[in-house]
Parts: sequence; structure tokens; C-alpha cells
Amino acid sequence: MSAFLSELTATCIDDTAASGRGIWRVDKPLRYRSDLLGHVITVEPGFLTDYASVPRVPVLYLLFGDTTHKAAVIHDWLFHHHEVCDEATANLVLLEAAKVTRIPAWRRLGIYLGVKLGGESSWEEDGRGNGHAIIDGVIV
Repeated sequence: MSAFLSELTATCIDDTAASGRGIWRVDKPLRYRSDLLGHVITVEPGFLTDYASVPRVPVLYLLFGDTTHKAAVIHDWLFHHHEVCDEATANLVLLEAAKVTRIPAWRRLGIYLGVKLGGESSWEEDGRGNGHAIIDGVIV
């Protein structure tokens, strides 16, 4: 069963970056067991994230922004580690992780559609690594 195996601990290092979303540094390992991937992934301390890249359009942000930080960190990490999965799978893992954190189904669907429709350029830009890829406790 998919589950977060640790809590998210992060520090804002630049609250003006990423169109006002800020850049956050993961402070402690964030571990997530994904049924879709069939593995436990570990986001190492030092990983940088902007959480969910929801545009600051008032209605969109009100509905979908600032709601699923743990799932967003996993999604950002997958976008930086193309060796783990492809973009479509990374988006499905976001949906899976949002469900684990009990985000309502209507909100999960909106978040998923947002990354599916708007995330391709980020996939191309982010596939350069940001820390090590750790799968089932092993650096890959």
C-alpha cells in the first residue's frame, strides 16, 4: 500500500523565487512507498523544490495551490530523476501521493490535469538531477 514513511521537513531559502512560490530545501529524508513504482524512494536532505507549480491566478490558486506539499516534493524529485520513470508515470505518482495525503478527489484531478497539461516544459528542463536518486535504500 502506498504511504509516506516519514514527514516532510523543509526550510524556505528564497521566498521570492519561482513566481512567488519560493524555493524550499528538504531538511530531513522524505521517504515514500509507491505502489505504482513498486519501490520506496527517498528524497535526500538538500533537495530543492518549489512545491506545486500552481499559477498565482486567484481562482486556480485558491482551489489547487498550497495543498499537497509532500506529494509535490515527490513529483519534483521524479522530474529531476528521469532514470526512475517517465513523465506520465511521475504525474500518476503525484496523483497517487495526493490520494495518500487525503486530498479530495476533485482537487487531485485538478492538480493532475494541471501537471499533465502544463508540466512538459518542466520535465524537459528539470531532468538534470538534484541530489542522488535513492530507490529502496540504494543509490541508483
